[in-house]
Amino acid sequence: MAHILVIDDEEMIRYTVRTALEMESHNVKEAENGLRAMDILLENTFELIITDIIMPEKEGIQTILDIRGHLPDIPIIVITGGDPKRRMLYSKTATVLGANRILFKPFSDEKLIGLVNDCLIAA
Repeated sequence: MAHILVIDDEEMIRYTVRTALEMESHNVKEAENGLRAMDILLENTFELIITDIIMPEKEGIQTILDIRGHLPDIPIIVITGGDPKRRMLYSKTATVLGANRILFKPFSDEKLIGLVNDCLIAA
């Protein structure tokens, strides 16, 4: 069982991810944007972070930079959607800045769990 933080402005995405992870016995906390995520990170310990890229108030790229400043070794999975050109640009940027894996929307529970397991094993 791992402690995982899920950051996404879409409540349904957070619910879907949390439900899939809890079915695998993980403990999940949620944040609706990067500002709230940083508050939660200061109060808790996590083994993995899953974050969206496009969010209000504090988007995912800045959130990744902030997380890396405080927790340089924690695995980060980025989830992103949109048109293919935008997805590729964001995923390249996120990887350069420290994301360990990219998960494109829409995704299956199996794909999510596989990436989570890969990141946790590699950590």
